[in-house]
Amino acid sequence: MTTPRLVAFDLDDTLAPSKSPLDPRMVDTLAALLAEVPVAVISGGQFQQFDEQLVRALRARDDVAVDDLHLLPTCGTRYYRWSGSDWSLLYAEDLTDDEKARALAAVETQAKAAGLWETETWGPILEDRGSQITFSALGQAAPVDRKKAWDPTGAKKDRLRAIVQSELPDLEVRSGGSTSVDITRKGIDKAYGMQKLSEHTGIALADMLFVGDRLDPDGNDYPVKALGVPCHAVRGWEDTDEFLRALIPTLRPERSAPLR
Repeated sequence: MTTPRLVAFDLDDTLAPSKSPLDPRMVDTLAALLAEVPVAVISGGQFQQFDEQLVRALRARDDVAVDDLHLLPTCGTRYYRWSGSDWSLLYAEDLTDDEKARALAAVETQAKAAGLWETETWGPILEDRGSQITFSALGQAAPVDRKKAWDPTGAKKDRLRAIVQSELPDLEVRSGGSTSVDITRKGIDKAYGMQKLSEHTGIALADMLFVGDRLDPDGNDYPVKALGVPCHAVRGWEDTDEFLRALIPTLRPERSAPLR
């Protein structure tokens, strides 16, 4: 691909461990990237999660301006930009009350039938995020090591995703983070978010680069790949950090110095 004019990322297991703040090394790397090109983050979590994991650390730095930071939580069903004093919501593709009720009932019923409804959890298993219903097998606040151990191959949630999708043909069901399944309106997924990103920035999809850990056909990053956006697959934030440290000096060679 040509040199990207914008780089977009998944969040959990791409920029940071699941539901955890960015490592200081990744904060440094992301700050260096933002100095060169606009950055977008499009992931399944709510805006509050983006703020806690990512935004606060960047805004705490004197050398980072967030004007070119694009935030698309809940799999691109919402889009936020910095207005100069606060984050402004550009759109929200909210589910109807009927869609929410059917999604919640379907995922609970099928998880219990499949033996995937756990009794030891950290926080709610089901969340109504307005534009997305999320099933988290161990709860949103589960320790990272417990999440990784629950479904190391992704087979459990991929199986649940397929069953729930058959129950909800009019909605979009995708495997999310390490233990989650996300449900949105049909066609409102990360590909939709990337198209909206292109509309608002004026940057063609072919001139963007997407980095994510779930680019497999069942993963919630896959719609971006299917859309034709240049993609790079990673396995954790360390992999992303290594890739970016090689990429950044190529963006503007006359200005970019090697990262330490």
